[in-house]
Amino acid sequence: MTEDKPTVGDYMVRKVMTVNPNMTVKETIDQITNSEFHGFPVTENGYLLGFITAKELLRYVDTPNARIRSVMKRGTFCAIPSMLLSDATRILFRYGLRNLPVVDEDKKLIGIISNLDIVRSQIEKSRPHKVMSVKKFLEDQNGIKMKVVNKDIDVSRVIPTQKEVYMDELVGRQYELKRGMIEPLIVVERRNGFIVVDGHHRIMAAKKMGMKTYKAIVLIPNDYDVKFGLEKTAERWGLRSLDDVKIIEGTKHPFMEVTTMLLPSEETEAITKKLIDKV
Repeated sequence: MTEDKPTVGDYMVRKVMTVNPNMTVKETIDQITNSEFHGFPVTENGYLLGFITAKELLRYVDTPNARIRSVMKRGTFCAIPSMLLSDATRILFRYGLRNLPVVDEDKKLIGIISNLDIVRSQIEKSRPHKVMSVKKFLEDQNGIKMKVVNKDIDVSRVIPTQKEVYMDELVGRQYELKRGMIEPLIVVERRNGFIVVDGHHRIMAAKKMGMKTYKAIVLIPNDYDVKFGLEKTAERWGLRSLDDVKIIEGTKHPFMEVTTMLLPSEETEAITKKLIDKV
């Protein structure tokens, strides 16, 4: 993947739930009902035949024993791994689609790209601007120069600069990680580890999930003897490792406070529990 031109293959989900054309309407409705999806690709012997949605199945609720083969619309929009993500986005937007199956040169299903994956790509795309802002600030404040590298860092060597994280946001981050949204941390390299500049909930979620390494955008100073302000703050608070970060339960993260303000508290708790069960 190039920074400017990510492809469908960079962001597609490779493990895809499908429907066999010999399944009945009822069986397919049950599969959709018990999943998080609004429809499934229809495949036979690995080959993509079409895509069946809940909306289409509504037309056949009175014939529950009908086979999908007889009610499905043959053919569907699809993509290939080398297609630019920007082009896939146009197809999804232009035709009002939620998902775009991905096939290989033999037209066998190998993945799927969704609106959620497009959103994920845009979140990751916005990261470089933030990194450059942080880099410039730290350089100007400390009279140093910094190099930027991307690499996996050891979770056990991460040094927090935030005393607390919220349980509800932590659970949400764990679910995102499970779904493949590995948004990188921004850290500063030190002799004794990596100081977190951005991403405390992400790295705490990774730690709780047992991840040993995590993707990070690492700022490397040309002078390791210069002590940064956030480093001094971490020392003053006694933050030496992620084990020193307190997890707050019973109080909502400000982001979740806004997001769930119109939901009854019991429904919010049920949603959080559902996420916990999934991770």
